[in-house]
Amino acid sequence: MTNLFPFQGAITDTEILNERIASGANKIISNIKLLESEINKFKASEKHKWMLTGEAYYEGDQEILKRKRKVIGKGGRLEVNENLPNNKILDNQYAKLVDQKVNYQLGKPITLESENKQYLKALETIFNRRFHRTLKQVGQDALNTGIGWLYPFYDENGEFTIKRFAPQEIIPFWKDSERSVVDFAIRIYSTVAYEGDKEVIVEKAEVYSANGVEYYEWFNGRLLPEVMNESRAYITVYDGETKLDVNWQRVPLIPFKFNSNEIPLIRRVKSLQDGINIMLSDFENNMQEDARNTILVLHNYDGQDLGEFRRNLSQYGAVKVRSADGAKGGVDTLTVTVNADNYKAILTLFKKALIENGRGYDAKDERMANNPNQMNIQSMYSDIELDANGIETEFQASFEQLLWFVNQHLANTGQGDFEGEKLDIVFNRDILINEKEVVEVLDKSPYLSNETKIAQHPYVKDVQLEQKRLKKEQQLEIERGDGYGAHFMQIQQKQGGDNDEV
Repeated sequence: MTNLFPFQGAITDTEILNERIASGANKIISNIKLLESEINKFKASEKHKWMLTGEAYYEGDQEILKRKRKVIGKGGRLEVNENLPNNKILDNQYAKLVDQKVNYQLGKPITLESENKQYLKALETIFNRRFHRTLKQVGQDALNTGIGWLYPFYDENGEFTIKRFAPQEIIPFWKDSERSVVDFAIRIYSTVAYEGDKEVIVEKAEVYSANGVEYYEWFNGRLLPEVMNESRAYITVYDGETKLDVNWQRVPLIPFKFNSNEIPLIRRVKSLQDGINIMLSDFENNMQEDARNTILVLHNYDGQDLGEFRRNLSQYGAVKVRSADGAKGGVDTLTVTVNADNYKAILTLFKKALIENGRGYDAKDERMANNPNQMNIQSMYSDIELDANGIETEFQASFEQLLWFVNQHLANTGQGDFEGEKLDIVFNRDILINEKEVVEVLDKSPYLSNETKIAQHPYVKDVQLEQKRLKKEQQLEIERGDGYGAHFMQIQQKQGGDNDEV
């Protein structure tokens, strides 16, 4: 809770009551049957299934682990055969692709740029390292499920906090056809509770709207209002002894999308990931089937129907035949050789296709073997760069929504009114570069200011800190009287740099 009153960017209980009369969203929220129907529909939807699939594949729970070996039995029907080797090899290239894309885009902390230094200083306390960790998790959510969610709120200590909601828990209802502004949302999730000393899993449901949060328990497909915790405002403010529950003017749920259609990455590459697992598993199965590498041909032995013939061939590796000339029986062998090169070629094709369809990059690309110049590096990164541009467009729009809540918080806590203040959010991509080439280009360019050169230098992480260090070194050189600092300052002035500005 906060000790400021009134609260900017919020609406009071009276305003909520007036809103309830006219709002279509509130009519839906008050209709419990309709909410129950939407929850059941979401749980059974293809979208929810793909969300769960993306998360499962990232964690290593993939289809190959459920695979059973089958043979053709009687009547040509497939039958499960427990007698055959059934290796389940998992080569999780999908998780590698997700980590690669997340760390490429969000591996480094974002950079905030504004001419208002007071604004930047205030934002640094919010967009700190903890937020960077949360943002990386949201980026991973966006790739695995198509969308991630951030929730700005005040915790039990009255601190402004931004937390992540698991995307498979959120059922959004949108105000617009572009699916960019949330009208209200349902959160359905499981939690641990205790009945006496027995631990049980309980499903909870929360409805987030401009009216605050309403709490339910989800039991046997029904929403049961929680008696002790029916509803709650987002913010409680105090002015002396006066207490008032208020809510944000907007629903505090900000979507971070992988793409505008919210299509998860797993839908691009699932069949390729499954193919990689199958090839590796089949190769090990064939290597272990020593008895199956040699087929036995029995002469002058009664035959059988085709179903039993195929089953016995799969199970025992033996073929029963009768010789036409009536000669005495015998045994011949037909050897089947497993060609490892065939499996290697198919695996190489699958992995390359997974990288291309997932729009990642191959760090072992042959272009990097002999001539790793900047053009080759940029060519290797072209696919992931295009995908990153699309993700950044979505995330920049989401940050605009998030900043509205941040700005309201700063205004209400007396840190300044920054509404309308220009702020650039820079995603510092973790791209491999030829540092020597970059430094040489910066050094030889006569049209760049010293500040721009510092900002683009591959060894500089904090531009302002580096400027402070340079200015300090210049002053020391001047005091020593060797002329280097004065000479350096003259160069800066010719380039249009301002030595007094930090």
